[in-house]
Amino acid sequence: MNIRHLRYFVTLAREGHHGRAAATCNVTQPTLTGAIAQLERALAVPLISRKGQRFAGLTDEGERVLLWAQRILADQDALERDIATMRVGLGGVLRIGAIPAATPVIPLVTSAFCQSHDKVTLRVLSQTSIEIERALEAGEIDVGLTYLDNEPLRSVRTYPLYKERYMLLTPRGGPFGDRASVSWAEAAALELCLLTRDMQNRRIMDGLFASAGAAPRVTVELDAILTLIAFVKTGAWSSVIPHTFLSLLDVSNATEDGLRAIPLTGPDASHALGLVVPDRDPLPSLTQNFLSEATAVDVQSVIDRRVGAE
Repeated sequence: MNIRHLRYFVTLAREGHHGRAAATCNVTQPTLTGAIAQLERALAVPLISRKGQRFAGLTDEGERVLLWAQRILADQDALERDIATMRVGLGGVLRIGAIPAATPVIPLVTSAFCQSHDKVTLRVLSQTSIEIERALEAGEIDVGLTYLDNEPLRSVRTYPLYKERYMLLTPRGGPFGDRASVSWAEAAALELCLLTRDMQNRRIMDGLFASAGAAPRVTVELDAILTLIAFVKTGAWSSVIPHTFLSLLDVSNATEDGLRAIPLTGPDASHALGLVVPDRDPLPSLTQNFLSEATAVDVQSVIDRRVGAE
């Protein structure tokens, strides 16, 4: 079995087209096709479904081989990066996948590390929790920042950082503009904008509304919380945001531009967020060094100082 052939196979699975895969791998199409055929002979199973000469997806065996190939290639890349670190010091690209709900916290866990290691480039990708789990398995990211205690996580190590609470963000002149707290059932009656349903934060919101016996009136769905805030600023909508976003509004309990952020109750709720890495040894030196420094930060205390603890 040839590592290069595995790379061609993974590229073909991603591109879904022999010509595009060959161009991505910088080889001719016959070279790529021949390599895939050699891989099939080496494993003694068909990997590609074909319609004539056209790619028509992966066989069941191909789907399984794809998972292993992604892991093997990720380990090879990690090995090369680790050896480079031993040779020239800590450097390269640290790839972090983060859910949108964690946006305000990313600088808290990365800034000191970046300042201490000027040869490291930080690449942060906005991903859903499901995408983070898949990208870790495929070796496409090094670290994830996601929910830890809501939906099951598989084959990862977890490092808790903080608890997220939930605030109703609403126009100051609205029906709850002078309230100290609002129930989930009351908030459900408002015209709401929330994240899209592929986001775990939205699934958490739906569960909390359901536990209060309420069905929220959601008329706008978006994939970024900062965009939700922009919609609320028009005065036509309210939203539910993690309390950490109040630090970006530079206030704790009352916000700028005629808005209020009000704690939601009945039920009182919080969820844990933290870092996740693949559950395998050894971890690359870059990942291990980042974890050591990031988990030394008391993120919960910093958040409580910035936005106020209830």
